[in-house]
Amino acid sequence: MTLYEELTRRGLIAQTTDEQGIADLINQGKATFYIGFDPTADSLHVGHFMALCLMKRLQMAGNKPIALVGGGTGMIGDPSGKSDMRKMLTKEDIDHNCECFKKQMSRFIDFSEGKAMMVNNADWLLDLNYIEVLREVGACFSVNKMLTFECYKQRMERGLTFLEFNYMIMQSYDFYKLYQDYGCNMQFGGDDQWANMLGGTELIRKKLGKDAHAMTITLLLNSEGKKMGKTEKGAVWLDAEKTSPYDFFQYWRNVADADVIKCLKMLTFVPIEEIEAMEQSMEGAAYNQAKELLAFELTKLVHGEEEAAKQRDAARAIFAGGGNSADMPTTTVDASELTDGAMGLLPLLVKAGLAPSISEARRLVQQGGVSVNDAKVTDIKAQIVIDGEVILKKGKKVFHKIVVG
Repeated sequence: MTLYEELTRRGLIAQTTDEQGIADLINQGKATFYIGFDPTADSLHVGHFMALCLMKRLQMAGNKPIALVGGGTGMIGDPSGKSDMRKMLTKEDIDHNCECFKKQMSRFIDFSEGKAMMVNNADWLLDLNYIEVLREVGACFSVNKMLTFECYKQRMERGLTFLEFNYMIMQSYDFYKLYQDYGCNMQFGGDDQWANMLGGTELIRKKLGKDAHAMTITLLLNSEGKKMGKTEKGAVWLDAEKTSPYDFFQYWRNVADADVIKCLKMLTFVPIEEIEAMEQSMEGAAYNQAKELLAFELTKLVHGEEEAAKQRDAARAIFAGGGNSADMPTTTVDASELTDGAMGLLPLLVKAGLAPSISEARRLVQQGGVSVNDAKVTDIKAQIVIDGEVILKKGKKVFHKIVVG
């Protein structure tokens, strides 16, 4: 089985501009490819997982990844999938975020000499002359054609700034620049990036001639991947300070039954034959076994094998008896917040992050979705005495410890 065939069997390929050409390059380990990451936060999150795992997979086959951080495009903001203009970051914020990205990417990608590169498009975009961009790059783009793309159409009614309108041109220029300076002959991205990626391919051909060799490929469900990791507490981050290894493991341990095989195929390095064999017998306890495997493999990638084993053992203990675990996520309540040593169940659920609001907490309790110390509580006016520690359980799988500090 070739690498391209494996990517197809894992459900990663959505569209290409030259399927045979791309397959030949990556199968022979001759692709120098890039994937872009906009540094909008100081940590990557699980929505980036598919891209990171793909880069690792291709590098293992001898191809050379270029991780492009958008220090320049980050000052504009990608309008794709956005209903409003993104908050603008300072240059200092963007530089800090880029440094954080490289540390996290190093768990997936080998950046040692000649094996991979990390570049920042601020190095060329911030020095561009405006008139030069209009003449040399802008002349290659049709406004009529740009307005037909979904990334712009969906914003036309709500308002699209001229600043954001330039994002496609800047991203296209990235591919042109990487092609010329680093021999980058391939770009990867999510299905929501298809228009921007085609712009880069066309720019290379228009500037350098029809024989210029540049290819694009998109990843199936990558835009869906960006939605992954959104919980009531916010995003699921790769930074252990933002999302603890326990919460990270539990997120993957609790994926929907319908998604577990898809995630194993797309995000892990478990042999595809093994996953396909599991898929044929998925019923009952097999779902829990598959979810545990998924959580272990992804936690191992981000936090290391020792931490993954630790969280797996903690999860098994909790699922077996609902008991306490030292690694269980914990909220500390100040004694001044208690009345006669107790707090109302609804505000306690909100404080612990198990419900985003009092009204949602009320609904959760009324529907029988909350237990305290393994006893179901349906009284929305219940006062919970916090003496030592209290274990809250939401549904069947989410546990949270409350202590007084």
